Amino acid sequence: MEEEEEKKKKASVKLSPELLELLSKFQEVELEDVDIEVGDLEIWLQPTAAVAAPPKVVAPPPPKVKPTTILEEAFIPPIEEYPGRILEVKLGATKGEGGSRGKTVMIGGATSPAFYMFEKPPPHPPVVTLDVFDMAVQLPKAIRIHVEDVMEDTAAWAKLAVDKFGAEMVTVHLVSTDPLIKDTSPADASKTIENVLQAVDVPIIVGGCGDPKKDTAVFKKASEVAEGERVVFSSLTLDMADAGLLNELAKSVNDHGHIALAFTALDLNRARELNRRLYEFLPKDRILMDLTTAALGYGLEYSFTIHERARMAALMGDPELQHPALSGTTNSWAAREAWLKMGPEWEPRDLRGPLWETVTALVLLLAGVDLFMMMHPAAVRTMKEVVKQLMSAGKARPEKIADWVTVKI
Repeated sequence: MEEEEEKKKKASVKLSPELLELLSKFQEVELEDVDIEVGDLEIWLQPTAAVAAPPKVVAPPPPKVKPTTILEEAFIPPIEEYPGRILEVKLGATKGEGGSRGKTVMIGGATSPAFYMFEKPPPHPPVVTLDVFDMAVQLPKAIRIHVEDVMEDTAAWAKLAVDKFGAEMVTVHLVSTDPLIKDTSPADASKTIENVLQAVDVPIIVGGCGDPKKDTAVFKKASEVAEGERVVFSSLTLDMADAGLLNELAKSVNDHGHIALAFTALDLNRARELNRRLYEFLPKDRILMDLTTAALGYGLEYSFTIHERARMAALMGDPELQHPALSGTTNSWAAREAWLKMGPEWEPRDLRGPLWETVTALVLLLAGVDLFMMMHPAAVRTMKEVVKQLMSAGKARPEKIADWVTVKI
């Protein structure tokens, strides 16, 4: 027993009083550079109570408050700069310019898409020209009741369009020159144009019958009679080029100081081709484009697309499409729905036709068209009022919109 006690004493570790005092305070000691040699090592762990983690405090959700105002945020529209520009074209000529018109009409000049007033407003508003004919033609009743007293007199018809309906221009369609109708001679057709020029003092457009050979002969004679008046001849086509007639007609239009309307059917490549041919004889500021107008319900979306594509290409720098565009909006009356008797839900018919023409015009107005051939007085009046409102951006009174849309007709 004594030997075992002696072994325990030798195996025990003697700690100094200072170390014991430190251990009593901190329960931990760190030894450096110490070697401990032991035999059997026993470690006793005192059981201790587990310390529970403090409970997580979750904040209550904020109370729901009904908003009383809308957050205000300033909107700054993106401003673009376009490298291209639509050419300006002057229609008609005053006495001081070699003609006899009381006023001229300027179109084109846009440097941004149609009515992007936040970028650059158009320098000249779009213009409406009223259609008249050189003979009595079949017209829907909604139109005929306004002009039936003058349908046998083209000059009186043109004067009515200006004096009563406020036409800024007049388009004279020489339909009687068609070889399948009356085959009116170029000399007689030119006499009609001369009478119209004497009856009104606004710029005019001369339309043909659609036969390339006959139109070429009529336009050449009319360009001589109306020399210096800056008349628009509607239209010069690639069919004339195929018949070998385009060059002589373009030269005649140029020599007598007029303007050419280049017509193509919904094809920008053909429009470019026709314009390139005309550049050989005419300055660029005496060429307009007619890319074809398909009426509401008869392909209006195609016309909108082709005009919009042409305008954007021109603004992006395409030099062959930088010409003001014309719309033959009276094509709307070729749509049966504009004049056909239909169910009661489509009535009144007298209002449906003008609306058909108005919608067709407004759609193409937003595509960038500069000049509109129209026919019904109410459609013309509505179109001119819309253009006036669009051109006065920033001056309109939004609070009056509700009154406008609830008006009963």
